[in-house]
Amino acid sequence: MATKVIRRFCIAPMMDCSDRHSRFFLRLFSKNILLYTEMITAAAVIHGNRDYLLGFSEQEQPVAVQLGGSDPEQLHQAARICADFGYAEINLNCGCPSDRVQSGSFGACLMDDSALVSECVSALLSASSLPVTVKHRTGIDQQNDYELFCRFAQTQIEAGADALIVHARNAWLQGLSPKQNRDIPPLKYDWVYRLKQDLPNAEIIINGGIKTLESAQAHLSQVDGVMLGREPYQNPYILQNVDQLIFGEQQGEVLSRQALLHRIYPYIEQQLSQGTRLTKMIRHIIGLFHGQPNARHWRRYLSENAYRSTASMETLYQAERLMC
Repeated sequence: MATKVIRRFCIAPMMDCSDRHSRFFLRLFSKNILLYTEMITAAAVIHGNRDYLLGFSEQEQPVAVQLGGSDPEQLHQAARICADFGYAEINLNCGCPSDRVQSGSFGACLMDDSALVSECVSALLSASSLPVTVKHRTGIDQQNDYELFCRFAQTQIEAGADALIVHARNAWLQGLSPKQNRDIPPLKYDWVYRLKQDLPNAEIIINGGIKTLESAQAHLSQVDGVMLGREPYQNPYILQNVDQLIFGEQQGEVLSRQALLHRIYPYIEQQLSQGTRLTKMIRHIIGLFHGQPNARHWRRYLSENAYRSTASMETLYQAERLMC
């Protein structure tokens, strides 16, 4: 039987962002949020450096792995490998619009072939007892057909998907860059709400343009869960009371930004001793002082110094002193 995964509040898988250092940092804010890897192709899992691609620490759990691919047999093999690493969930990417993903015939392209996605979901489910979810869009390019979107979703639920994570805007495969596609075309939250009404027994998670815990709470009155992406990465301190507001826990200690920074110091020091460059970790915490006095000095100092081969804990201490 699949392990029960709580998807009430998730942090999205983001390329070049959702690595183990980012997850360790985000876990300091909450023991409940579901974290994801960045998308890893099934072929890379099978043929690549698995420890580098898939390794994570127990402190990061619960963690879901997001796979990219369209070959059911490859996905089956990759899912078995991921299960052995101890992930909580396997997610299939049907939403990424990048040229690289399109050239591999997966990501958002798969929304044009719901039967193939269904085969992929079945292959992932047959690989282990882990729950399998699908992250997809409301459509691709200029599609504006709710019934088509609903049929795609229903097909994946019928195939056995445990939940659907819906980025509430179309993926634009031609004419827009992935960066532009983060804001264009408009969001269709109403479609996701309607999907939940039409598939009341399906677990529906909404994603796209959600920037505050208060707006997340509003969405939770309509759907089962919310997924935030860029905002907590750029401004992580918005998560400081997520366990209380979203998960209903009693008000505990709210840590200051400095206290959170000090909590990750031992981890950074350990990673440095193992040869990890400071810049690989700093890029995930540089937004911690977003909106605070002197935050610009903090960001600038780290941007100019953390990449140096001589960068050390002293580099970080000096940046922190600029916040005083």
